[in-house]
This record gives sequence, C-alpha cells and structure tokens, in this order.
Amino acid sequence: MAINESALDRVVRVVAGLVLLAVWIFGWLGGAAAVVLGIVGIVLVLTGLSGRCLIYKAIGTCTLRQDHP
Repeated sequence: MAINESALDRVVRVVAGLVLLAVWIFGWLGGAAAVVLGIVGIVLVLTGLSGRCLIYKAIGTCTLRQDHP
C-alpha cells in the first residue's frame, strides 16, 4: 500500500497517539475508556510512523499533495 498521509497529518497522528498513550499508561483515566484510548493511541502512532492509513485507502482519499509520486 502506498503512503497516503501528508507530513502534517503524520505529525498530528503521532502526537495525538502519544497523548492518548500517556493517558492510558499514567492512569489519568480508568476502566474500559482508558484501554480504548490506549488502543487508539497505538493505532495513531503506527499509522503516523508508517504514513499509511487503511481508512483513507478504503474511502479513496489522500492527504498528500497531488504531485507526490
């Protein structure tokens, strides 16, 4: 699968994912909500680092500039 996230999109995903992971790891929120946020955080970090988003692929969108290879 080709990269379909812009640099800004990737940075925002990684930062947001790290914040959600911090909420989970440091126990700022408890219960099932913390676990869900932790999982979402992991997914955001992984998609941000890889530059590939399956949801973007499924709906046929891309945040890269049009002239990107």
